[in-house]
Amino acid sequence: MAEQEQAQEKTEQPSAKRLKEARKKGQVARSRDFNTTVTLLVTAVGFLIFGKYLALQIAAMMRHAFEFNTQVILTPTVSLERLFLLARMGFWSLVPLLVIIFAITLVAPLLLGGWVFSGQVLQPKFSRLNVFQGLKRMVSVKSVVEMLKSFFKFLLVAVVAIAVLKSQVPALLGLAHVPVETAISSGALIVVKSFVLIAASLIVIAAFDVPFQLYEHQKNMKMTMQELRDEYKETEGKPEVKSAIRRAQQEISRRRMMNEISKANVVLTNPTHYAVAISYKEKRNKAPIVVAKGKDLIAFQINKVATAHKIPVISVPPLARALYFSTKLNAEIPRGLYIAVAQVLAYVFQLRDKERYDYKPTLLQDVPIPPELVREVEENAHE
Repeated sequence: MAEQEQAQEKTEQPSAKRLKEARKKGQVARSRDFNTTVTLLVTAVGFLIFGKYLALQIAAMMRHAFEFNTQVILTPTVSLERLFLLARMGFWSLVPLLVIIFAITLVAPLLLGGWVFSGQVLQPKFSRLNVFQGLKRMVSVKSVVEMLKSFFKFLLVAVVAIAVLKSQVPALLGLAHVPVETAISSGALIVVKSFVLIAASLIVIAAFDVPFQLYEHQKNMKMTMQELRDEYKETEGKPEVKSAIRRAQQEISRRRMMNEISKANVVLTNPTHYAVAISYKEKRNKAPIVVAKGKDLIAFQINKVATAHKIPVISVPPLARALYFSTKLNAEIPRGLYIAVAQVLAYVFQLRDKERYDYKPTLLQDVPIPPELVREVEENAHE
């Protein structure tokens, strides 16, 4: 019973498959307060950059709007043209700021969660009409946190706004005694400063909301032990997954084998179809060991690696085939091939001594292969 309860508890970290499926459903860690804060801060920066330009444009628009002109008043077409001119001036003066707001609205979601396009989010869910489920959502931890967050957000913005306005009261009162252009420019600067400070205050809310949303998302994505077992069975049972795992294992094994070639004393070849790398350390090994073997392309790669490490590559077709078919990787050679391999190693040592002492080694004679191994080679070669 205890094991069943433990299997139903969501204690395990989510798998990559679960996270991928959740993302398809639109379930990603998302903080609206973070997006709002980033958007407002970048907009505030936009105001700081283009604030003076906007103030000048507004001043020009007001000059045109409040200019007393009898012709404009008495001629409807001229009045309409003046109206279109003011609208065009207003639109083009706002374009730089609108472009910034549009761009950050697209970029902000990428910072946390990324873009997610899911049709499942738009599908109607009749479970939402369930009164009990609705009450459950209303009293959940997340809803309580959202309510407290909204309250603190309102309180924080209100306190900052009141503090900013109080500090700017003398400056606002002084605008009545300056020219219109100066008043508009100074007023716009006060508004921008206030906007920047209010937007900056929301960083406190976002700094709390982002970790909370990440924690909630990770908590909701957690899996039970039974879910992990079921997913493993489902995934591992797929032929394409098995094939991919097998390929990965073969690749790892091949790389490990290629690294072992540098420890070999000699590589025996067919000369093109088979290659077998032999290692023998007198004080460490009871018998020579096959550290690498392969056929066709792998045989070519073994020869290439051996040449790069200056390991002798000798063509002994019968012995190379016998070793390939009779000996497993990283295993000792069979007793029946001791004499043959000993002759090859003796020849290799003579080659090494030739370079050291400058004398001519004995030519490698035909190596003896036991009849039973010859038959085994022939049977395997025809399969």
